[in-house]
Amino acid sequence: MTFKALLATKNGDTISSQLVDFKEEQLMPGDVTVAVEYSTVNYKDALALSGRSPVIRQFPLIPGIDFAGIVETSTYPGIEAGDRVLANGWGLSQTHHGGFAQKARVSGEWLVKIPAVLSTRDAMAIGTAGYTAMLSVLALEHGGLTPSHGDILVTGANGGAGSVAIALLSQLGYRVIASTGRLEEADYLRALGAAEIIDRHTLSEPGAPMGKERWAGAIDSVGSHTLANVLAQTRYRGVVAAFGLAQGVDLLASVLPFILRNVTLAGIDSVQAPQPARLQAWSRLASDLDLGKLARTTQMIGLAAVAEIAAKVLEGKVQGRTIVDVNA
Repeated sequence: MTFKALLATKNGDTISSQLVDFKEEQLMPGDVTVAVEYSTVNYKDALALSGRSPVIRQFPLIPGIDFAGIVETSTYPGIEAGDRVLANGWGLSQTHHGGFAQKARVSGEWLVKIPAVLSTRDAMAIGTAGYTAMLSVLALEHGGLTPSHGDILVTGANGGAGSVAIALLSQLGYRVIASTGRLEEADYLRALGAAEIIDRHTLSEPGAPMGKERWAGAIDSVGSHTLANVLAQTRYRGVVAAFGLAQGVDLLASVLPFILRNVTLAGIDSVQAPQPARLQAWSRLASDLDLGKLARTTQMIGLAAVAEIAAKVLEGKVQGRTIVDVNA
């Protein structure tokens, strides 16, 4: 028996990918085998396929940091054949075959049972981007922020994580400011719940170490000068959740927001997050995310179109979330 998979290979410094017929015995060790129904294209997937960042650590490898599907076989306690499960991060697309295939075999420790109100398609419409957005919202709440504290800024607003963050925050009652380089897509951001839209260029250049207090908190997917300026304009006792590097990995910031305004910078990691944090995030996504708004953020493609879409993600030309129907 064979199944379709997108396989990444490396020749010198060049990474390429192609659809292949893969054998189940070629899958890596694991105690759960899943019939994958959907995956998704995240920013990290785009980095992996382009080779711009060394996400993939060994070749050849099936990329895809997410998948959702139905368990075929399991020897892992608590997971049985027929269960609907998802996986985000861990070693997928780094050292272990990932989700851009019709089958996956992984450790049961990596899996989360999909909440009943979500379909496998919904789970991948959310994907790592949306799950990371939820982890970020939880960090703001952990820092004590409530809607009464003031506005929340979301950078990279048109991207997958930004789109879900806006939908979540607005549903929870926060007033959201969306920062974007695509002002022509303002109607899309307003439909998700953004109350105000600002041009990302107002944040992307080197700025003063301290600025006017503008927002109570922020969710940042950009990094570099943008994150430094976000911190500089965060209100007293504000919280900034940061997980991205779209502008760069540098952070030329000042300590002044931390020691004069008591600002908290909360780092968000979705790859190695412990199981309790994952379960909490997915439980909250099931209860707090408006599935109608989620549907507005999504487009569907097949495995053959993954590489093309990944290139557009890096160019900032993809709005919202891209679901991959691995059986299309």
